[in-house]
Amino acid sequence: MTAEKTLEYYMALPYPIVLIADPEDGTWYAKIPDLTGCMADGNTPAEALAALDEVKALWLEVSLDHKHDIPEPMMVDPVMIELRQRPDLQRA
Repeated sequence: MTAEKTLEYYMALPYPIVLIADPEDGTWYAKIPDLTGCMADGNTPAEALAALDEVKALWLEVSLDHKHDIPEPMMVDPVMIELRQRPDLQRA
């Protein structure tokens, strides 16, 4: 018999994160691709990541409560950063 996986178990897993700068308003968007719909934003990368951590906990709690399948992280680097530069700042 296998032990049931807990919120703490899933919170400790190294889910990859995508962090994107919005070139129009300077805000940041963070998401966990493995957890569909798990996303947050903030005025800085740190704010977006902190908000994402809260959203991740809520996403996992709801999934556990409803006995939904929760995917394990895909095997890549723990944090991926994608910066989308404003066109007016890109070098020719």
